[in-house]
Amino acid sequence: MRTWCQIFQRPPNSQPAPSPLPPPSPKVVIPKFSDVLAFSGPAPERINGRIAMVGFVAALAVELSKGQDVFAQISNGRIPLFLGISILPSVASLVPLLKKVSVESKSKGGMTSDAELWNGRLAMLGLVALAFTEYVKGGTLV
Repeated sequence: MRTWCQIFQRPPNSQPAPSPLPPPSPKVVIPKFSDVLAFSGPAPERINGRIAMVGFVAALAVELSKGQDVFAQISNGRIPLFLGISILPSVASLVPLLKKVSVESKSKGGMTSDAELWNGRLAMLGLVALAFTEYVKGGTLV
């Protein structure tokens, strides 16, 4: 009778099985800045939507608190302030995209990437509608 060691022992002339090759390391592809900001790229609509959301809320808040319409707010030297505030959402939007982190991968629950896109689109339309209504009316909306 053979023992367990004899059963599982390799024959003396056999060679060990070749070890499988390690999987190739994934290449890290860093997207080009021009690809991220291309017309069909992932950044332009998100950045514009985020800035429009901030701008729409700010325009309504200033209108309610100070009684100034959008055109008065712009003509009172608010353009440098607007540009300064616009830099933060722009950079905050570009950094993850340049690191290849998609917005869709971070979507959870009701806070989805599609909801953000629609909120941004509605804020853009709201800002244009607010300015157009104030222009036609000749004064503040409220």
